Amino acid sequence: MSLDLRAFLRSSPKALGARLSRLNLLARTGLHQDLRPILATDAPGWQAARDRARTGPRVVIATNNGGQFGLSAIDRLLAVALTLRGASVHTVLCDRALPACMMCELNLQPDPARLAARGPSRLLCGYCHDPAATRQRQFGLAAERLGDFITPEDRRKAEQIAAGLDIDALRNWSWDGLPLGEHAYAGTLRYFARGTLDDEPHGLTVARRFLAAAVVTAAAYRRLFERLKPDVVVAHHGIYSPQGVVAAVARAHGIRVVTWNPAYRRHCFIFSHDDTYHHTLMSEPTGRWAQTPLSEAQRSRIIDYLVSRREGREDWIRFHKDPDYATRARLAEFGLEPDKPLVVAFTNVFWDAQLHYPTNAFASQIDWLVATIAFFAGRPDLQLVIRVHPAEVSGSPASRQRAADEIARRVPDLPANVAIVPPESPLSSYQLADLANAVLIYATKMGVELTAMGIPVVAAGEAWVRNKGITEDVTSPEHYQAILNRLPFERVDDPDRRERALRYAHHFFFRRMIPLVFVMPEHGPRRFTISARDLSVLRPGGDPGLDTICSGILEGSPFEA
Repeated sequence: MSLDLRAFLRSSPKALGARLSRLNLLARTGLHQDLRPILATDAPGWQAARDRARTGPRVVIATNNGGQFGLSAIDRLLAVALTLRGASVHTVLCDRALPACMMCELNLQPDPARLAARGPSRLLCGYCHDPAATRQRQFGLAAERLGDFITPEDRRKAEQIAAGLDIDALRNWSWDGLPLGEHAYAGTLRYFARGTLDDEPHGLTVARRFLAAAVVTAAAYRRLFERLKPDVVVAHHGIYSPQGVVAAVARAHGIRVVTWNPAYRRHCFIFSHDDTYHHTLMSEPTGRWAQTPLSEAQRSRIIDYLVSRREGREDWIRFHKDPDYATRARLAEFGLEPDKPLVVAFTNVFWDAQLHYPTNAFASQIDWLVATIAFFAGRPDLQLVIRVHPAEVSGSPASRQRAADEIARRVPDLPANVAIVPPESPLSSYQLADLANAVLIYATKMGVELTAMGIPVVAAGEAWVRNKGITEDVTSPEHYQAILNRLPFERVDDPDRRERALRYAHHFFFRRMIPLVFVMPEHGPRRFTISARDLSVLRPGGDPGLDTICSGILEGSPFEA
């Protein structure tokens, strides 16, 4: 297929039917990798492992969204690997059962009114459940249908609850202590690819559908857990609906929870105990890394990797293949002066992972940006560059709420000493940081790298680098003002602080990100291919990363390489 035709199918609402039909075909003919050739390298051993596993510890893998092909591939890999280690694995897939889910994205369901009234389209559900369930059954492991655990009364009750809530009540609504409203609201923002539902005429009706889905999911998983009595539940993401709801129900039942996501480094994944990594990476004890000196090899490795991050050479994702390093020239084009101190603020995508973060100093990222601009308006001796995250335009889904537009609405006359670098600009963010007296962040992950480079970082939001003793962690708007009043910072070399930052960067990138070297990247919706040469690679001792992951799932050991 030509690139032009592929781009048309992805972006045009008129081509939606053709796109979904194409995905239905591909889902049945190749997007779900067939693992049987790997299993066939030791078919008797695989059958024996399945027989032994019937009485082993019970693991529920809550895939739910079979049409997220890359996530489904890793869940199938985990199912095989855990079975080989004696676990009785049950994978759960939604069988057109939910009123809304993570498969609902604007590029796949572009009509919010239709989604609110009728739910996901049949073509969308068609390529989600059946092909994934077929693959699961082909290698002889249990695939539970979510709909088997849902009653008509569940649906009626869920719709009744959702219909009686306005948006503020909905986002804070809980059911028997389960934060269903939080995950439903986060899922709604993800659908609209926005950080708020302001100016979305169908925002409330779509949010009600996501809440109804959360209620139905909670009811279904309560019954499923009562029937299967699992020892541990594995759920990718661990946020949104249904994934965040599954994790919440499991915790309420006293069942251990493991969540996971693809990491930044190529071939690597992040696993967490009990909660989504969006929370655990901010709260994990510093003792996991701060007291362990780096060897010279480790130090060299993390420094080399941080350099590679500038072009993404060792990562799954590269935002710009050809970064623009003419930073000083571009700043001059913005009218900024080379002799005045420069401060850089890095944004993140508005809609991503919008959960409740109790330590945030500001209600939202835009409130933080407005407060930041207001400060610099009164400090003409300083200059501010706001670097908008490239994923606003390159992410999936692309953001429909742009930082530049939100700033223009709130601050129509931008101060002369403030410039905005748009998301599509190839200007190197790292070169900007190199020139900065200080960096301001809300939730971007760049704080991990920049602190290790010796650059002062002020963290105002849910950045993972918070609480590590290497950033200025903002606790209130007043505290933020007090920190900014100290600008420009006196740049005094602090080898102890930089060493601590390097230790955390090594921990984050090389211990928390666990390599599965046989998981290869694929272009397009398939995302990953399992390239194990035979079944021995998936057995205990066959791959160190897979051993670490399976031990963490089955025994509760740390997810650290």
